[in-house]
Amino acid sequence: MSLRVAIVGSGPAGIYTAEALTKQAPGSVEVDVIERLPTPYGLVRYGVAPDHTSIKSIADYLRRVLELPAVRFLGGVELGKDVGVTDLLDCYDAVVYCTGAMVDRRMGIPGEDLPGSVAATDFVNWYCGHPDTPADRFVLDSPEVAVIGVGNVAVDVVRVLAKTAEELRATDVPDEVLTRLAGSQVKAIHMIGRRGPEHAKFTLKELRELGELANADVCVRPEEAVADVTEASRQIRGNVEVLQSWAARSPVGRPRRLDVRFWMRPVEILGESRVEALRLERTRLVDGRVVGTGEFETLPVGMVLRSVGYQSVPLPGVPFSDATMTVPNVAGRVRDREYVAGWLKRGPTGVIGTNKSDAAETVRTLLADLAGREPVRRADLDAVLASRGVAPITYRHWLAIEAAEESLARTLGRGDRVKLLGLAAMLTASGR
Repeated sequence: MSLRVAIVGSGPAGIYTAEALTKQAPGSVEVDVIERLPTPYGLVRYGVAPDHTSIKSIADYLRRVLELPAVRFLGGVELGKDVGVTDLLDCYDAVVYCTGAMVDRRMGIPGEDLPGSVAATDFVNWYCGHPDTPADRFVLDSPEVAVIGVGNVAVDVVRVLAKTAEELRATDVPDEVLTRLAGSQVKAIHMIGRRGPEHAKFTLKELRELGELANADVCVRPEEAVADVTEASRQIRGNVEVLQSWAARSPVGRPRRLDVRFWMRPVEILGESRVEALRLERTRLVDGRVVGTGEFETLPVGMVLRSVGYQSVPLPGVPFSDATMTVPNVAGRVRDREYVAGWLKRGPTGVIGTNKSDAAETVRTLLADLAGREPVRRADLDAVLASRGVAPITYRHWLAIEAAEESLARTLGRGDRVKLLGLAAMLTASGR
């Protein structure tokens, strides 16, 4: 009898886990990939910047896994709402949680909850067409915007803010979002890091892309680009060299301006009913810790986008550590017949491909644990869902959504696809 495994989450971690199961137990496993949304691919669809088409092509690889005979996609099914952990353990021999890290960390400063202070993930979800985020979520009516953080997500956000709508026209950005980007009043973007350029988390490739922006001057203050990188990695040396080269050049008068700042930390977001300014304090390192110097600066920004790291959120009925913001596990094992993979397992570290080896480790643990065990299944998920009036989105339905997005792109004369915005549009397109 085949082993039946449920995977909760259809992002890279979930699909790599499905692949690892079919490779490590060929012919003896059946996998259901359960997803809250009608669409698979998680962060690849809703977290990768729309102009990064080479990274988004990972979806082609993930697609091949979902099309394996032993793998089934069940979208529109939410853990804690449509099914519980007990239901899944009744229906499957094992469950693997792969829901990633879905929210931004908070900065913990006064004014953080003012309207106009927003998690970068919300902004990313918006321009990526996530169905939880409506088209009118953002109105880019402020001439100045601050992006807090110097990692790849911050760089993506800055790049989208700096580009024209025409430059993004060939991407899959929803048409409603593209219209709002076309009306952007943003003229100045401030990207702010608490530490020096040698501590920034962006990759050299991402950083260089900023220097190629046709619509924005990229500016760095020479005194903030100073860094001792004699013993640093090649990546860090490259980053610092690029930043120092930008510090040596003058603006040429492009429509927008990007100021990349270092050694500055946010201490307060100012405003009465919404964000009106951001107060910064200059910093330095003391014994490896960031401390303030007592020198302050205020930026007249109308929006603050916080990109200081992702974190996972608890799943109903699943153990969770508030200290690590992960599901406690040993090599992927959570409890008997319950496992975890991806960012939910290890925290938001590594690149998309890191999830492949991570998933393989979890699957090795799972198969070793269940070797020789008799199945304990007492129910069938299809029957459970039917009894609750839940009709899953199948892979066939997803292909219909995908076809509708490709058709929309042809109609609008825009690239290969244009994302449908909102659950209603997706469900209509699915034909369900």
